[in-house]
Amino acid sequence: MTTSGWRRAAALGALLIAGAPGAGAETLTPDRARAAIRPLYEALTAAPGRDAAALVLSATAPDWVSCGGNDACSPREKAAAAIAGFAKAVPDLKWEIKEVLVSGDRVVVRGEATGTPAGAFMGVPHGGKSFRIMSIDVHTVVNGKLARSYHIEDWMGAVRQLSAK
Repeated sequence: MTTSGWRRAAALGALLIAGAPGAGAETLTPDRARAAIRPLYEALTAAPGRDAAALVLSATAPDWVSCGGNDACSPREKAAAAIAGFAKAVPDLKWEIKEVLVSGDRVVVRGEATGTPAGAFMGVPHGGKSFRIMSIDVHTVVNGKLARSYHIEDWMGAVRQLSAK
């Protein structure tokens, strides 16, 4: 093998090692990814008698953080309480998983949230209108639990829809 051939083989090996799960880690298949994220999205969908906070806690590792920005992360208990609060503010909230992509220990979810707030919402007075927005979430899964979640939602789109004349 030539020197350039060895270099290419070494580079390929490094890429394979860098992209491989850690020793002893389970391979995150699309089915396992969906199983890991399902309780979180169930928590985001309002239903009578559903304990949203308990669903969040069941899906997440004890040190899980929910990040709405690069440096704006909430610890597990605070995030679970916030998610449970959404069900009260938007009693018909539905968060639907539209697409799931898996890469290593990461799960990217394209979602859609719909609902009709029960009162004033994000500074918009109650008007009985509904919203439909897209979300993008990037979850890190370790041992079947969410370890970190980055998320972005089109809340400005919701505000525009709720305040439209």
